[in-house]
Amino acid sequence: MDDGAVDGSEPTVSPLTGVRVVELTSIVAGPYVGLLLADLGADVIKVEPPGGDRARDLGPRVSDDMAAVFLNLNRGKRSVVLDLATGEGRHQLKALTDTADAFVHNLRPDAATRCGADAETLRAGHRELVHCTIRGYGSAGPHRDLPAYDDIIQAAAGIAAQQEWVAGEPMYVATAIADKVAGLTAALAVTAALHGRASTGVGAEIELPMFESLVAFGLLEHLWGRTFVPARGEARYPRIGSPARRPFRTSDGWISVVVYTDDHWQRFFDLIGRPELARDDRFATLGTRTEHLDALYPLVEASLGTQSTEDWLERLHGAGIPAGRYARVEDLFDDPHLRTVGFFETVHHPSEGELVQYATPVVFDGQRPHVRAPAPHLGEHTAEVLREIVDGPPRAPDPST
Repeated sequence: MDDGAVDGSEPTVSPLTGVRVVELTSIVAGPYVGLLLADLGADVIKVEPPGGDRARDLGPRVSDDMAAVFLNLNRGKRSVVLDLATGEGRHQLKALTDTADAFVHNLRPDAATRCGADAETLRAGHRELVHCTIRGYGSAGPHRDLPAYDDIIQAAAGIAAQQEWVAGEPMYVATAIADKVAGLTAALAVTAALHGRASTGVGAEIELPMFESLVAFGLLEHLWGRTFVPARGEARYPRIGSPARRPFRTSDGWISVVVYTDDHWQRFFDLIGRPELARDDRFATLGTRTEHLDALYPLVEASLGTQSTEDWLERLHGAGIPAGRYARVEDLFDDPHLRTVGFFETVHHPSEGELVQYATPVVFDGQRPHVRAPAPHLGEHTAEVLREIVDGPPRAPDPST
Protein backbone atom coordinates (compact mmCIF):
# COMPACT_ATOMS: atom_id res chain seq x y z
CA MET A 1 0.00 0.00 0.00
CA ASP A 2 1.24 3.42 -1.01
CA ASP A 3 0.79 6.44 1.22
CA GLY A 4 2.53 9.01 -0.96
CA ALA A 5 0.99 11.46 -3.41
CA VAL A 6 0.21 10.36 -6.95
CA ASP A 7 3.41 11.97 -8.23
CA GLY A 8 5.50 10.86 -5.25
CA SER A 9 5.60 14.27 -3.56
CA GLU A 10 4.26 15.22 -0.15
CA PRO A 11 0.44 15.44 -0.45
CA THR A 12 -0.74 19.03 -0.02
CA VAL A 13 -4.06 19.05 -1.90
CA SER A 14 -6.80 20.63 0.21
CA PRO A 15 -9.19 22.60 -2.02
CA LEU A 16 -11.57 23.31 0.88
CA THR A 17 -8.95 24.59 3.30
CA GLY A 18 -10.47 27.41 5.35
CA VAL A 19 -14.03 26.06 5.09
CA ARG A 20 -15.59 25.02 8.40
CA VAL A 21 -18.47 22.54 8.42
CA VAL A 22 -20.49 21.56 11.48
CA GLU A 23 -22.07 18.13 11.10
CA LEU A 24 -24.89 16.91 13.35
CA THR A 25 -25.48 13.52 11.78
CA SER A 26 -25.35 9.78 12.39
CA ILE A 27 -24.98 6.40 10.65
CA VAL A 28 -24.23 6.89 6.88
CA ALA A 29 -25.93 9.58 4.77
CA GLY A 30 -25.02 12.62 6.88
CA PRO A 31 -21.55 11.46 7.92
CA TYR A 32 -20.76 10.71 4.27
CA VAL A 33 -21.28 14.40 3.44
CA GLY A 34 -18.77 15.35 6.13
CA LEU A 35 -16.35 12.66 4.99
CA LEU A 36 -16.32 13.96 1.42
CA LEU A 37 -15.81 17.55 2.54
CA ALA A 38 -13.15 16.62 5.10
CA ASP A 39 -11.24 14.61 2.50
CA LEU A 40 -11.10 17.78 0.40
CA GLY A 41 -9.67 19.84 3.23
CA ALA A 42 -12.64 21.24 5.16
CA ASP A 43 -12.48 21.51 8.93
CA VAL A 44 -15.41 19.22 9.77
CA ILE A 45 -16.65 19.32 13.36
CA LYS A 46 -18.85 16.37 14.21
CA VAL A 47 -21.35 17.18 16.94
CA GLU A 48 -22.42 14.05 18.82
CA PRO A 49 -24.85 13.44 21.68
CA PRO A 50 -23.43 12.14 24.97
CA GLY A 51 -24.02 8.56 23.76
CA GLY A 52 -22.27 9.18 20.42
CA ASP A 53 -23.12 8.37 16.81
CA ARG A 54 -24.82 4.96 16.59
CA ALA A 55 -22.29 3.97 13.92
CA ARG A 56 -19.68 3.74 16.68
CA ASP A 57 -21.22 0.32 17.36
CA LEU A 58 -21.32 -0.93 13.75
CA GLY A 59 -18.72 -3.57 12.90
CA PRO A 60 -15.51 -5.05 14.27
CA ARG A 61 -13.57 -2.87 16.69
CA VAL A 62 -10.59 -2.61 18.97
CA SER A 63 -12.12 0.00 21.29
CA ASP A 64 -15.79 -0.16 22.25
CA ASP A 65 -16.72 3.14 20.58
CA MET A 66 -14.58 2.85 17.45
CA ALA A 67 -16.23 0.27 15.19
CA ALA A 68 -15.18 -0.15 11.57
CA VAL A 69 -18.11 1.70 9.95
CA PHE A 70 -17.55 4.72 12.18
CA LEU A 71 -13.81 4.73 11.50
CA ASN A 72 -14.39 4.70 7.75
CA LEU A 73 -17.08 7.40 7.70
CA ASN A 74 -15.56 9.87 10.12
CA ARG A 75 -11.88 10.20 9.38
CA GLY A 76 -10.48 13.70 9.21
CA LYS A 77 -13.17 15.11 11.54
CA ARG A 78 -13.13 16.54 15.06
CA SER A 79 -15.65 15.23 17.61
CA VAL A 80 -17.52 17.54 19.98
CA VAL A 81 -20.10 16.28 22.49
CA LEU A 82 -23.04 18.61 23.12
CA ASP A 83 -26.18 17.74 25.08
CA LEU A 84 -28.78 19.45 22.92
CA ALA A 85 -31.51 18.52 25.39
CA THR A 86 -30.17 21.34 27.56
CA GLY A 87 -30.25 25.07 27.02
CA GLU A 88 -26.48 25.23 27.41
CA GLY A 89 -25.99 22.63 24.67
CA ARG A 90 -28.27 24.49 22.27
CA HIS A 91 -26.47 27.75 23.05
CA GLN A 92 -23.12 26.08 22.32
CA LEU A 93 -24.43 24.70 19.01
CA LYS A 94 -25.55 28.16 17.91
CA ALA A 95 -22.23 29.70 18.96
CA LEU A 96 -20.34 26.98 17.10
CA THR A 97 -22.34 27.31 13.87
CA ASP A 98 -21.86 31.08 14.03
CA THR A 99 -18.18 30.31 13.28
CA ALA A 100 -19.04 27.89 10.46
CA ASP A 101 -19.56 28.14 6.72
CA ALA A 102 -21.92 25.17 6.47
CA PHE A 103 -24.08 23.03 8.75
CA VAL A 104 -25.40 19.57 7.86
CA HIS A 105 -27.90 17.48 9.82
CA ASN A 106 -30.12 14.46 9.21
CA LEU A 107 -32.54 14.87 12.10
CA ARG A 108 -36.27 14.70 11.58
CA PRO A 109 -37.78 18.21 11.40
CA ASP A 110 -39.43 18.15 14.82
CA ALA A 111 -36.23 16.89 16.45
CA ALA A 112 -34.17 19.54 14.65
CA THR A 113 -36.45 22.28 15.96
CA ARG A 114 -36.38 20.92 19.52
CA CYS A 115 -32.58 20.91 19.65
CA GLY A 116 -32.10 24.25 17.90
CA ALA A 117 -30.68 22.80 14.69
CA ASP A 118 -33.31 24.21 12.32
CA ALA A 119 -32.36 26.75 9.67
CA GLU A 120 -34.39 29.57 11.19
CA THR A 121 -32.49 29.29 14.48
CA LEU A 122 -28.99 28.72 13.15
CA ARG A 123 -29.13 31.29 10.32
CA ALA A 124 -30.45 34.03 12.61
CA GLY A 125 -27.79 36.72 12.56
CA HIS A 126 -25.63 34.49 10.34
CA ARG A 127 -27.13 34.62 6.86
CA GLU A 128 -23.81 33.48 5.41
CA LEU A 129 -24.45 29.96 6.74
CA VAL A 130 -25.21 27.18 4.26
CA HIS A 131 -27.74 25.00 6.13
CA CYS A 132 -28.32 21.51 4.69
CA THR A 133 -31.03 19.12 5.89
CA ILE A 134 -30.93 15.50 4.73
CA ARG A 135 -34.35 13.92 5.14
CA GLY A 136 -36.20 10.88 3.85
CA TYR A 137 -38.78 12.61 1.67
CA GLY A 138 -39.26 16.18 0.45
CA SER A 139 -41.17 18.42 2.85
CA ALA A 140 -43.77 19.36 0.21
CA GLY A 141 -45.04 15.79 -0.18
CA PRO A 142 -47.38 13.53 1.84
CA HIS A 143 -44.53 11.21 2.93
CA ARG A 144 -42.53 14.03 4.54
CA ASP A 145 -42.86 12.64 8.07
CA LEU A 146 -42.19 8.97 7.30
CA PRO A 147 -39.01 7.39 8.70
CA ALA A 148 -36.32 6.65 6.15
CA TYR A 149 -33.55 4.09 6.15
CA ASP A 150 -31.53 2.88 3.18
CA ASP A 151 -33.62 -0.29 2.66
CA ILE A 152 -36.89 1.65 2.81
CA ILE A 153 -35.70 4.19 0.27
CA GLN A 154 -34.29 1.52 -2.08
CA ALA A 155 -37.69 -0.20 -2.05
CA ALA A 156 -39.68 3.02 -2.48
CA ALA A 157 -37.44 4.41 -5.23
CA GLY A 158 -37.71 1.38 -7.53
CA ILE A 159 -34.14 0.17 -6.98
CA ALA A 160 -35.24 -3.14 -5.44
CA ALA A 161 -37.61 -3.59 -8.39
CA GLN A 162 -34.77 -3.01 -10.84
CA GLN A 163 -32.95 -5.89 -9.17
CA GLU A 164 -36.05 -8.00 -9.73
CA TRP A 165 -35.50 -7.62 -13.47
CA VAL A 166 -32.21 -9.48 -13.19
CA ALA A 167 -32.66 -11.65 -10.08
CA GLY A 168 -36.27 -12.74 -10.50
CA GLU A 169 -37.39 -11.25 -7.20
CA PRO A 170 -37.02 -7.89 -5.44
CA MET A 171 -33.61 -7.39 -3.86
CA TYR A 172 -31.66 -4.55 -2.30
CA VAL A 173 -28.38 -3.46 -3.87
CA ALA A 174 -25.63 -4.80 -1.61
CA THR A 175 -24.38 -1.37 -0.62
CA ALA A 176 -26.04 1.56 1.16
CA ILE A 177 -26.78 3.23 -2.16
CA ALA A 178 -29.64 5.45 -0.94
CA ASP A 179 -27.54 6.86 1.88
CA LYS A 180 -24.48 7.38 -0.29
CA VAL A 181 -26.32 8.94 -3.25
CA ALA A 182 -27.95 11.36 -0.80
CA GLY A 183 -24.57 12.11 0.75
CA LEU A 184 -22.89 12.70 -2.60
CA THR A 185 -25.70 14.95 -3.76
CA ALA A 186 -25.67 16.90 -0.51
CA ALA A 187 -21.90 17.43 -0.68
CA LEU A 188 -22.31 18.77 -4.22
CA ALA A 189 -25.17 21.04 -3.12
CA VAL A 190 -23.17 22.40 -0.17
CA THR A 191 -20.13 23.21 -2.30
CA ALA A 192 -22.38 24.80 -4.95
CA ALA A 193 -24.03 26.96 -2.29
CA LEU A 194 -20.63 27.99 -0.94
CA HIS A 195 -19.63 29.00 -4.46
CA GLY A 196 -22.83 31.02 -4.85
CA ARG A 197 -22.24 32.72 -1.51
CA ALA A 198 -18.90 34.00 -2.79
CA SER A 199 -20.78 36.37 -5.12
CA THR A 200 -23.93 37.09 -3.09
CA GLY A 201 -22.58 37.05 0.47
CA VAL A 202 -25.61 35.00 1.49
CA GLY A 203 -25.71 31.27 2.23
CA ALA A 204 -28.62 28.97 1.53
CA GLU A 205 -31.14 26.62 3.09
CA ILE A 206 -30.79 23.24 1.37
CA GLU A 207 -33.26 20.38 1.63
CA LEU A 208 -31.90 17.07 0.36
CA PRO A 209 -34.51 14.27 0.27
CA MET A 210 -33.12 10.73 -0.01
CA PHE A 211 -36.18 9.44 -1.89
CA GLU A 212 -36.16 12.00 -4.68
CA SER A 213 -32.37 11.78 -4.98
CA LEU A 214 -32.44 8.02 -5.48
CA VAL A 215 -35.40 8.13 -7.87
CA ALA A 216 -33.47 10.61 -10.03
CA PHE A 217 -30.34 8.46 -9.83
CA GLY A 218 -32.13 5.22 -10.72
CA LEU A 219 -34.37 6.60 -13.47
CA LEU A 220 -31.76 8.46 -15.52
CA GLU A 221 -31.28 5.82 -18.22
CA HIS A 222 -34.41 3.86 -17.34
CA LEU A 223 -36.84 6.64 -18.25
CA TRP A 224 -36.36 5.14 -21.73
CA GLY A 225 -39.77 5.07 -23.44
CA ARG A 226 -41.42 7.12 -20.69
CA THR A 227 -39.21 10.04 -21.72
CA PHE A 228 -41.88 10.91 -24.30
CA VAL A 229 -45.50 12.05 -24.11
CA PRO A 230 -47.26 9.89 -25.03
CA ALA A 231 -44.93 7.11 -23.86
CA ARG A 232 -42.96 5.25 -26.53
CA GLY A 233 -42.26 2.19 -24.39
CA GLU A 234 -41.79 1.17 -20.78
CA ALA A 235 -39.44 2.70 -18.20
CA ARG A 236 -36.60 0.23 -18.60
CA TYR A 237 -33.36 0.34 -20.56
CA PRO A 238 -33.37 -3.22 -21.97
CA ARG A 239 -29.63 -3.89 -21.93
CA ILE A 240 -29.07 -2.55 -18.41
CA GLY A 241 -32.17 -4.35 -17.16
CA SER A 242 -31.44 -7.69 -18.83
CA PRO A 243 -30.73 -10.70 -16.59
CA ALA A 244 -28.13 -11.72 -19.19
CA ARG A 245 -26.10 -8.57 -18.46
CA ARG A 246 -23.59 -10.01 -16.00
CA PRO A 247 -20.07 -11.39 -15.95
CA PHE A 248 -19.76 -14.42 -18.27
CA ARG A 249 -18.31 -17.79 -17.38
CA THR A 250 -15.05 -18.84 -19.00
CA SER A 251 -13.57 -22.32 -18.78
CA ASP A 252 -11.85 -21.41 -15.50
CA GLY A 253 -13.65 -18.40 -14.04
CA TRP A 254 -15.47 -15.23 -15.05
CA ILE A 255 -14.93 -12.27 -17.36
CA SER A 256 -16.64 -8.97 -18.12
CA VAL A 257 -17.07 -8.18 -21.82
CA VAL A 258 -18.87 -5.21 -23.37
CA VAL A 259 -19.33 -5.79 -27.09
CA TYR A 260 -21.20 -2.61 -27.94
CA THR A 261 -20.59 -0.92 -31.30
CA ASP A 262 -21.24 -2.42 -34.75
CA ASP A 263 -17.48 -2.68 -35.23
CA HIS A 264 -17.06 -4.47 -31.90
CA TRP A 265 -19.65 -7.04 -32.87
CA GLN A 266 -18.17 -7.63 -36.30
CA ARG A 267 -14.79 -8.34 -34.69
CA PHE A 268 -16.32 -10.46 -31.95
CA PHE A 269 -18.25 -12.62 -34.42
CA ASP A 270 -15.03 -13.07 -36.41
CA LEU A 271 -13.17 -13.98 -33.22
CA ILE A 272 -15.59 -16.77 -32.33
CA GLY A 273 -15.72 -18.09 -35.89
CA ARG A 274 -19.27 -16.89 -36.59
CA PRO A 275 -18.82 -13.98 -39.08
CA GLU A 276 -22.22 -14.67 -40.63
CA LEU A 277 -23.92 -13.41 -37.44
CA ALA A 278 -22.93 -9.85 -38.38
CA ARG A 279 -25.32 -10.18 -41.32
CA ASP A 280 -28.18 -11.48 -39.16
CA ASP A 281 -30.89 -8.81 -39.14
CA ARG A 282 -31.37 -9.33 -35.39
CA PHE A 283 -27.78 -8.31 -34.66
CA ALA A 284 -27.02 -5.78 -37.40
CA THR A 285 -27.51 -2.52 -35.47
CA LEU A 286 -27.51 -1.24 -31.90
CA GLY A 287 -31.28 -0.94 -32.00
CA THR A 288 -31.94 -4.47 -33.27
CA ARG A 289 -29.37 -5.97 -30.91
CA THR A 290 -31.10 -4.25 -27.98
CA GLU A 291 -34.39 -5.83 -29.08
CA HIS A 292 -32.84 -9.33 -29.30
CA LEU A 293 -30.60 -9.46 -26.25
CA ASP A 294 -32.18 -12.73 -25.11
CA ALA A 295 -30.88 -14.39 -28.28
CA LEU A 296 -27.56 -12.53 -28.45
CA TYR A 297 -26.15 -12.87 -24.96
CA PRO A 298 -26.46 -16.69 -24.79
CA LEU A 299 -24.27 -16.81 -27.93
CA VAL A 300 -21.67 -14.72 -26.16
CA GLU A 301 -21.79 -16.86 -23.03
CA ALA A 302 -21.53 -20.14 -24.94
CA SER A 303 -18.50 -18.87 -26.85
CA LEU A 304 -16.65 -17.54 -23.81
CA GLY A 305 -17.07 -20.82 -21.97
CA THR A 306 -14.71 -22.56 -24.36
CA GLN A 307 -11.44 -20.95 -23.20
CA SER A 308 -9.77 -19.60 -20.05
CA THR A 309 -10.11 -16.06 -18.75
CA GLU A 310 -6.49 -15.24 -19.62
CA ASP A 311 -6.89 -16.56 -23.16
CA TRP A 312 -10.01 -14.48 -23.71
CA LEU A 313 -8.50 -11.31 -22.24
CA GLU A 314 -5.54 -11.62 -24.61
CA ARG A 315 -7.74 -12.26 -27.63
CA LEU A 316 -10.37 -9.63 -26.83
CA HIS A 317 -7.83 -6.93 -26.03
CA GLY A 318 -5.95 -7.83 -29.18
CA ALA A 319 -9.13 -7.30 -31.18
CA GLY A 320 -9.85 -3.97 -29.45
CA ILE A 321 -12.97 -5.28 -27.70
CA PRO A 322 -13.55 -3.93 -24.16
CA ALA A 323 -13.06 -6.67 -21.58
CA GLY A 324 -11.95 -6.87 -17.97
CA ARG A 325 -11.35 -9.19 -15.08
CA TYR A 326 -13.97 -10.17 -12.53
CA ALA A 327 -12.85 -9.27 -9.01
CA ARG A 328 -14.28 -10.30 -5.68
CA VAL A 329 -14.25 -7.65 -2.96
CA GLU A 330 -11.26 -9.27 -1.26
CA ASP A 331 -9.33 -9.14 -4.54
CA LEU A 332 -9.40 -5.33 -4.55
CA PHE A 333 -6.82 -5.10 -1.77
CA ASP A 334 -4.23 -6.71 -4.06
CA ASP A 335 -5.35 -5.08 -7.30
CA PRO A 336 -2.20 -3.94 -9.16
CA HIS A 337 -3.84 -0.80 -10.55
CA LEU A 338 -5.13 0.35 -7.15
CA ARG A 339 -1.75 -0.39 -5.63
CA THR A 340 0.10 1.62 -8.28
CA VAL A 341 -2.12 4.70 -7.99
CA GLY A 342 -1.88 4.66 -4.18
CA PHE A 343 -5.58 4.07 -3.63
CA PHE A 344 -5.23 2.32 -0.29
CA GLU A 345 -3.37 3.94 2.59
CA THR A 346 -2.23 2.52 5.89
CA VAL A 347 -2.68 5.10 8.63
CA HIS A 348 -1.82 4.90 12.30
CA HIS A 349 -4.57 5.53 14.82
CA PRO A 350 -3.33 6.38 18.32
CA SER A 351 -5.67 3.85 19.98
CA GLU A 352 -6.83 1.52 17.18
CA GLY A 353 -3.43 0.75 15.65
CA GLU A 354 -2.86 0.40 11.91
CA LEU A 355 -5.92 1.05 9.74
CA VAL A 356 -6.49 0.50 6.02
CA GLN A 357 -8.21 3.49 4.45
CA TYR A 358 -8.97 4.37 0.85
CA ALA A 359 -7.93 7.71 -0.57
CA THR A 360 -10.43 9.97 -2.30
CA PRO A 361 -10.49 8.95 -5.98
CA VAL A 362 -10.23 12.54 -7.26
CA VAL A 363 -6.83 13.78 -8.46
CA PHE A 364 -6.06 17.53 -8.46
CA ASP A 365 -3.10 18.67 -10.56
CA GLY A 366 -1.49 15.26 -10.28
CA GLN A 367 -2.06 14.88 -6.55
CA ARG A 368 -4.64 12.85 -4.68
CA PRO A 369 -5.95 14.23 -1.36
CA HIS A 370 -4.89 11.85 1.37
CA VAL A 371 -6.25 10.90 4.77
CA ARG A 372 -5.34 13.82 7.02
CA ALA A 373 -6.34 12.33 10.37
CA PRO A 374 -8.06 9.17 11.63
CA ALA A 375 -11.57 9.20 13.09
CA PRO A 376 -11.88 10.80 16.52
CA HIS A 377 -12.92 9.33 19.84
CA LEU A 378 -16.20 10.55 21.26
CA GLY A 379 -15.77 14.13 22.42
CA GLU A 380 -12.04 14.11 21.72
CA HIS A 381 -12.05 17.74 20.58
CA THR A 382 -14.83 19.22 22.73
CA ALA A 383 -12.60 21.45 24.85
CA GLU A 384 -10.48 22.48 21.86
CA VAL A 385 -13.44 23.48 19.70
CA LEU A 386 -15.37 25.25 22.46
CA ARG A 387 -12.24 27.26 23.19
CA GLU A 388 -12.16 28.28 19.52
CA ILE A 389 -15.68 29.68 19.83
CA VAL A 390 -14.20 32.28 22.16
CA ASP A 391 -10.74 32.70 20.68
CA GLY A 392 -11.62 32.09 17.03
CA PRO A 393 -10.56 29.13 14.86
CA PRO A 394 -6.91 28.72 13.97
CA ARG A 395 -5.96 30.52 10.80
CA ALA A 396 -4.79 28.48 7.82
CA PRO A 397 -1.15 29.12 6.96
CA ASP A 398 -0.54 31.72 4.26
CA PRO A 399 0.70 29.73 1.22
CA SER A 400 2.78 32.76 0.09
CA THR A 401 5.02 32.56 3.16
